[in-house]
Amino acid sequence: MSLRRRALLKMGAAAGAAMALPWGTAADAAAAPSTGHGPSPDLHGFVPRVFAAPGAAVRPKFRWWWPDALVDTDEVAREIDQIAAAGFGGVEIAAVTHSMRGGETIDPVPHGWGTPAWVRAVEAALRQAKKRDITVDLTLGPAWPNSVPSVTPDSPAAVKELAHGTVTLTAGQSWTGAPPAPGTPPAEGVTKQQLLLVQAIRITDAAARPVLLDRTTVTDITHAVTDGELRWTAPDDGAPWLVIAYWERGSGQRPEGPHHTDPLSYVIDHFSTEGTRAAIEFWERHLLPPSTRKLLRETGGALFEDSIELETDETMWTPALPAEFEKRMGYSLLPYLATVVERDEDPVHAFGQDLDKAVRRDVIEVLSELYVEYHLKPFQEWAHRLGLRLRVQPYGPGTDSMWAAAVLDISEGESLGFKNADDFRCLAGGRDMGGKDILSNEAGATAGGAYGTTWDATLRKLVVQYAAGVNQAVFHGFAYAEAPGAAWPGFAAFSPYNGSGGYGEAWGPRQPTWGHVRDIAGYLSRTQLILQTGVNKADIGILRQKGPAGTGLGAPWFTADGVPVGWTHLFLSPRLLDLPSAKVRDGRLAPEGPGFKALVIEGDVLSGKDRTMQIDVAEKLVGWARAGLPLIVIGDWSDARVPGLAGPGDNERLRALFTELLALPKVRVVPDRPYVPEAIAALGLRRDVEYAQRSWLVHAHRADREADYFFFAVDSVTKNSATTRLNHDVTLTTRWRDTVPYRLDAWTGAVEPLPLYSRTDDGRIRLRVTLEPGATAIVALVRPGAWADRPYVSARTSEAAEVLRGAGGRPEIRDVRPGTYRTTLHDGRTVETVLGGLPEPIPLTRWSLTVEDWQPGARPSQTLKPRREFTLDAPAAWPAIPGLEDVSGIGRYRTTVHLDTPWTGGYGAYLDLGEVFDTFRVTVNGHRLPPADQLTPRVDVGPYLRRGANTVEVEVATTLLNRLRVANAPVFGGAKRQNYGLVGPVRLVPYGRAPLT
Repeated sequence: MSLRRRALLKMGAAAGAAMALPWGTAADAAAAPSTGHGPSPDLHGFVPRVFAAPGAAVRPKFRWWWPDALVDTDEVAREIDQIAAAGFGGVEIAAVTHSMRGGETIDPVPHGWGTPAWVRAVEAALRQAKKRDITVDLTLGPAWPNSVPSVTPDSPAAVKELAHGTVTLTAGQSWTGAPPAPGTPPAEGVTKQQLLLVQAIRITDAAARPVLLDRTTVTDITHAVTDGELRWTAPDDGAPWLVIAYWERGSGQRPEGPHHTDPLSYVIDHFSTEGTRAAIEFWERHLLPPSTRKLLRETGGALFEDSIELETDETMWTPALPAEFEKRMGYSLLPYLATVVERDEDPVHAFGQDLDKAVRRDVIEVLSELYVEYHLKPFQEWAHRLGLRLRVQPYGPGTDSMWAAAVLDISEGESLGFKNADDFRCLAGGRDMGGKDILSNEAGATAGGAYGTTWDATLRKLVVQYAAGVNQAVFHGFAYAEAPGAAWPGFAAFSPYNGSGGYGEAWGPRQPTWGHVRDIAGYLSRTQLILQTGVNKADIGILRQKGPAGTGLGAPWFTADGVPVGWTHLFLSPRLLDLPSAKVRDGRLAPEGPGFKALVIEGDVLSGKDRTMQIDVAEKLVGWARAGLPLIVIGDWSDARVPGLAGPGDNERLRALFTELLALPKVRVVPDRPYVPEAIAALGLRRDVEYAQRSWLVHAHRADREADYFFFAVDSVTKNSATTRLNHDVTLTTRWRDTVPYRLDAWTGAVEPLPLYSRTDDGRIRLRVTLEPGATAIVALVRPGAWADRPYVSARTSEAAEVLRGAGGRPEIRDVRPGTYRTTLHDGRTVETVLGGLPEPIPLTRWSLTVEDWQPGARPSQTLKPRREFTLDAPAAWPAIPGLEDVSGIGRYRTTVHLDTPWTGGYGAYLDLGEVFDTFRVTVNGHRLPPADQLTPRVDVGPYLRRGANTVEVEVATTLLNRLRVANAPVFGGAKRQNYGLVGPVRLVPYGRAPLT
């Protein structure tokens, strides 16, 4: 299996109690998770051995916000202990102080990023992380973008801009004086600017925006500049002329937030060797003494760089661009420079739409190559020499993020900045074609969500991103305890922010939910274990003509219509087709990777769907189609042209290739996106996972030598109308005729053979998935003999609501309705089972409630927790209970229910909690139940009930927002109260159970 080496070394042995997954039957009755009796001892595959207790390598991580180096090493070690004890696998140390404004400052001389104090604190974190067997990642600079204090705005290594100044001359008018000065003043600290070029160009339309210029009149008049003075006369041709002077200078961009260093840090040039070299040299001289190097090799994980947020009022630039452009594109950029320059990120001049698009596209292509070759690859090689990986968010200015993801050790997206699941599928396409194993996600960030972000909402978003290819979550974030000016509950990187609550969330012991987080971390760890096992599989590759991520643009037909019936897809940029994985075998593209069954081609969706394609890409497509790869071409390509500036005969060559391509038998052409299903049918394509009807399910498919793994989630984010438990009829393709289906419960670690499924005539596995909105399930189709040596009794169909495994692994039926149920077993026998009369559901209305009321203490990080007692005649949201309107904390609900015969023997019950805010745990008769699915507030309490009095306890934890509304009213007072607590209604719902014999 293709699981990363560190994971193989750190996985724990499988252990712990088991809980059955929520797999229902064709019955319409609601079903719920139920308790089983643990995995069978004869499971011997790798995954079932480690699933219950995954090691640190596959656990989620935290972005750990420090107030620069103003940290105490004992507190650093204490926070590592807190993170490890909560079940997380690592941290990323980041100096982020956006919440500190005005007089709330940190002296950067003793406590700045990169100082000896910073190094000591990092070493303290590394030492404690080594003891707790978790990893430590380090950001490549203070905040973002990547910067170091050894660079000044004028340094060759600093980020650059191309500023421009203009003057308009009438026909025959002369100019004597300095070349036109830049239209925007230089940034603070920029003292030098160098004249690159002066041009004169006839104006075609001065009123147009951008100003329209005559490309044929571009004239280099740099030679007319002598001793800093330009002397030039416009042609007397009856038209106005524009004189443009281009100036290279530093952009003066600094990393985000207040000053982190002394001297100030400035952003490095991300497109040159000078910028990369300056950063590496600073690290080598100041941040990597032998003791730190040793610790990094022992417990370091990765170096991290945030997204490419290069900001300038003028044009993003690097001094080597003209020479690199001509070398790579085969023509000089300088005659076209007027259409490249920008102001406030908008073009200022134009030559004509087609020409402008072509040149601007070529500039971005060259910058993509410079970014990867001169920035990412050298940083990655250096990280490897330190024993680390490189993790980067490789997107921003339109560069080829998909290709960067193929190159990087670990690429990362973000839940806040990315617009939808397809943005993650862009990076996943690059990862999978590059043979990499991780797609990370800066998870859980919410605008305006500080101290009001729930784990419920966070998980609902994250599971959809998992289905899109993400398999590592780095949560945003865990905050260091205190900093100057911080108010209760402590320092947070982004709260307050510009006078409001700011960005969430600051997780950690300051949150009432922290006591429940270990259950959530275990669930995420098991999910990530599966999603990092083997290789990612997808049905369809979507070829885009450009490779940026974060655009929010979906796939033709598949995003809106294909995903709801089970199709999966990833995006590919042209450069990915040059990788070693890009080969065709048995009609599949990248057979050892995603194994695409077909490739879909349409025009450039980032440029008006222009029918553009590189000649070398068209040549590959012809060869692959001849080798048996199905292609679906959208639209009329008779006018196809190459992207960028075309050379002589390029467009004719491309059109000839398309004529050849479209005549091949494995190619289908459709007029527009809605007609894609016709091409699918004509090509005989079949998806690996088939939903019987349009579904709110999304899924990911992984495969190794032992099994195919299917992760399912209900998309309650995109499909925000999904509010009730849903039944899904699903058919799975398998590689082995006698495959054994297993279910894996990510909440409890249970692994056991699936008790209810059927086989189709063509050998596929059919089953029904019953899930609450946002909930997930995992199924493995296992190679015979890989996980177990003896057969298991399973059912093919049943009239009962559920078929589960009871004591000794024997299948049994369960239902909340009395009656006689017919079940057909896989050996062909039909069994009739009688479930006798069942008691009516019991409303649980009267509760005693003990509330830990979390309040500010004497220090910002100190919380007082006085207890308050209440008696409730019915559950209700805390704001509706007098005295709890603005209280946050932990509520412990307790009630007693008396059960008489027949509540013993063949009966059990579900505890249906109704509405719960936010996290919860359940205890029955002193037995704390296994971790409950936090998206499914229904718990099987049957094994813990007894005749007579039964004590039921529900512990519910909240956010801090309601208390902060009054404790810090200037910042949080305008926020709406959240409906905390066990809101209900709460019922004990009996079920009947009987073994299938």
